[in-house]
Amino acid sequence: MSAALTHRGEVRARRALLGWVLLGAAAFALLPWYFPQNVSLWRALPGIFGGAETASGLVHALVHGRPWLWVALAALVPCALAWRMPAGRAQGTALVAGAGLGLAGLVGSGFAIGAAGWSFEFLQGWFGALAQGQFGMGLGAALMLLALLMLLGAGIARLGYFRGDFFVAGAVVFCSALLLLFVALPVAKSLIGAFLTEEGGFSPAALGARLANERVWGLGCLAGGVRCGVAWNTLFLALLTAAGTTVMGTLIALYSERGNRRLSKPLNVLALLPIITPPFVVGLGLILLFGRAGLVNQFLEWALGITPTRWFYGLFGVWLAQMFAFTPIAFMIMRGVVQGIAPSMEEAAQTLRANRLKTFTTVTLPLLKPGLANAFLVGFIESIADFGNPIVVGGQYAVLSTDIFFAIVGAQYDQGRAASLALILTAFALIVFFIQQRVLGKTSYTTVSGKGDAGVAMPLPERVRRLCVGVAGPWLAFTLVVYVFAFIGGFVQTWGRDYTPTLRHFSTAFDLQWGQHGLVWAGTAWNSLFTTIKLAAIAAPVCAGIGLLISWLLARTQFVGQRAFEFGALLAFAIPGTVLGVSYILAFNVPPFELTGTGLIIVLCFVFRNLPVGVRAGTASFKQLDRSLDEASTMLRAGTATTLKRVVLPLLKPALVAALVYSFVRSMTTVSAVIFLVTAENELATTYIIGRVGNGDYGVALAYCTVLIVLMSLATMAIQWLVGERKLGRRKAAA
Repeated sequence: MSAALTHRGEVRARRALLGWVLLGAAAFALLPWYFPQNVSLWRALPGIFGGAETASGLVHALVHGRPWLWVALAALVPCALAWRMPAGRAQGTALVAGAGLGLAGLVGSGFAIGAAGWSFEFLQGWFGALAQGQFGMGLGAALMLLALLMLLGAGIARLGYFRGDFFVAGAVVFCSALLLLFVALPVAKSLIGAFLTEEGGFSPAALGARLANERVWGLGCLAGGVRCGVAWNTLFLALLTAAGTTVMGTLIALYSERGNRRLSKPLNVLALLPIITPPFVVGLGLILLFGRAGLVNQFLEWALGITPTRWFYGLFGVWLAQMFAFTPIAFMIMRGVVQGIAPSMEEAAQTLRANRLKTFTTVTLPLLKPGLANAFLVGFIESIADFGNPIVVGGQYAVLSTDIFFAIVGAQYDQGRAASLALILTAFALIVFFIQQRVLGKTSYTTVSGKGDAGVAMPLPERVRRLCVGVAGPWLAFTLVVYVFAFIGGFVQTWGRDYTPTLRHFSTAFDLQWGQHGLVWAGTAWNSLFTTIKLAAIAAPVCAGIGLLISWLLARTQFVGQRAFEFGALLAFAIPGTVLGVSYILAFNVPPFELTGTGLIIVLCFVFRNLPVGVRAGTASFKQLDRSLDEASTMLRAGTATTLKRVVLPLLKPALVAALVYSFVRSMTTVSAVIFLVTAENELATTYIIGRVGNGDYGVALAYCTVLIVLMSLATMAIQWLVGERKLGRRKAAA
């Protein structure tokens, strides 16, 4: 039986090798090698044997004067020879040598040769001028790189790594390449851009010249001046928001779990609101309340004769908007931590004659330390990356995210300044991240073990309960008022002047007419809505699939460099969205990966911005699954891929739902990461809304937000229905 199993596995391995070699050959000879942005794939296919821009790699090498592409074909030759060799180290060496040669040659020539020839002057001095440059890599080149990566993984497995498993080795190599290309490379190129002069030369002094000015680090506000630098503004706002959301989220979580369990479900609904709403909805709702034409200013003018002003726009307005937007996220983090505290530990303290207040301060609060640190970190990063609320209610209070935006899209168009500000933003996020890790250290906070714990959670001490009710209660009521006003704002004529109910704003955005040739999508928002849904629907399953694959590799395999691999997978969480958007512009606007201005770059930004959530959700679920399930499947002659498909994936449905829902919803509502990537052809819902807000057309903006909330609620329910729930076969409790 062992011999038969080995023979069957070897047959599958040889088929896989042959399949990847044939795919690489077909990609080189039969598909467009480059990616001309003004030509679609279907229009490019007829020109693969002759078009100057749409030809295959083989035609480019033969006819169009690009001999460096022969390295791709040369790489497949040793791989094809290895297919005929017996399994062993010799076959692995041939595969690694061939695939490594092809990857190094294609990637190296891609960076060295641009659209106008050599990308570096010293190469032109060495080799002379080129007759032809090259465009960004297209479908043919992408599939060739994929084939070479898989062949490289197979060679590494043949050399004895990853227990000889082709699938595991290929998955590690593939995911590592994705993280290097779409996370590490853009971020590194963005941060290096801060050290480049306008002529493109490297100069550390360039960074100092961009940052050593009053606009960035000025402290004029402390000496009676008008304002401080944007770096201090951002840091101060982030600390205020992180502290406020952590405290408020903790109070709400304690009251929900230990004070009044009847509020648990309503609070869960409230916690979902900021996830399924665009990030500036809260800011718009606050404008309707506290803006110059808001109800509060109108009441003060009517009752006390106070002339309405713009007092709300600035630090206080942005902080209040971020508090409303991010407190529910802190609540979700703290709610899980409060639930995880074992009642037996509190009962032990009370058995030792400690009262409830003493038990709460010496046992309960210390066990909340990891949750408090995580909630603070999330609040801090969300605040410094937030773009929607500062642009809506910030007024003259400038922060780094808005300054980066204006450095890119403003009249100056200073990419070096944008990269310098992005470096500061990244440094803030990483410093807080490492401080959090340092504070938590290696202390164990485990309270849930394999032993049963039938104790009853200790009720809140009376002082703590009063604090929760007195602070969290009015805050929750105020939150509901803000969301209600944001919803109502789309159904009145003009807020502050004419409160007549109307559907005019919905008609402006989503009008439908019947024309001579059929149905006409006459509303101004249809194009952005369709584009957003299409790109988010493409990104969500890709993000969930890659995230769960990475989490499986982290949970079920051991390999050299695993810690660096995990850090790369989670790096996008510590990098603010504004920085990631700038990074994608700098990394993908020139060959070999020329994607700027296309819908593909937006999809990639969606995928890798939301990837850490899929990784976290998958890792948590894998820790609940016994390895014996995988081993039993392997003993029954199933391969690794079959085990994943038939055994593991059905048990990961909760993680899959979480990754799909989060990725889709965040893709629909994100603004900071993609504000630099949109074009007239690829306008998104959030950028359309920001444009309306900039024109003062709050009614249409709020009407659009209402439609998005309804659509994303329906999409969330549809994803849960399609994926279903995992079935564990447990018996129900007796009636």
